[in-house]
Amino acid sequence: MATPLRLAVLVSGGGRSLENLAEVIARGELDATVELVIANKAGIGALERCERLGIASEVIDAERALAPTDFSAAVFERVEAAGCDLVVLAGFLRFLPIPDAWIGRVINIHPSLLPAFGGKGFYGDRVHAAVLERGVQFTGCTVHYVDNEYDHGPILLQRCVAVEPGDDVHALAARVFEEEKVALPEAIRRHAADR
Repeated sequence: MATPLRLAVLVSGGGRSLENLAEVIARGELDATVELVIANKAGIGALERCERLGIASEVIDAERALAPTDFSAAVFERVEAAGCDLVVLAGFLRFLPIPDAWIGRVINIHPSLLPAFGGKGFYGDRVHAAVLERGVQFTGCTVHYVDNEYDHGPILLQRCVAVEPGDDVHALAARVFEEEKVALPEAIRRHAADR
């Protein structure tokens, strides 16, 4: 039997995707463990969730003093020390250069159907506002492998959401997040199956 996939989850906000992963794992629906959570901001909701869930967490460079390569080195040093197999960016809002040894082992979830509405500056409600402004009929979420460009890299899976008449940013975001809750664990399963 394969050993559970050891995850490091990187966060910048409330940590809803992190908690969803912890719940999916606790229900036995994902053969993985969250070994470590790394935040790039102090005092965020995700850290409170870690405390409540009993998950080890730490904050790296909240003051943004490190250059991107030094920040990346600090992050991956902790990830490797924790023995992690896969890094999951779950609402992580800082550019993270990926070391060569980790290409194909870092995934991100993005709240649109990439390549649409992706790239620097496209995150959270900004994405949903742009979707509504553009008038598209469908949006959704994408889980992709991370390379050294924003919202780029091979796509693992996408889930589609219809844009409804009368949607505002919050209504649309809520429906997209429901799909994200399915997409992220499924993407991790697919990654694990290909190990």
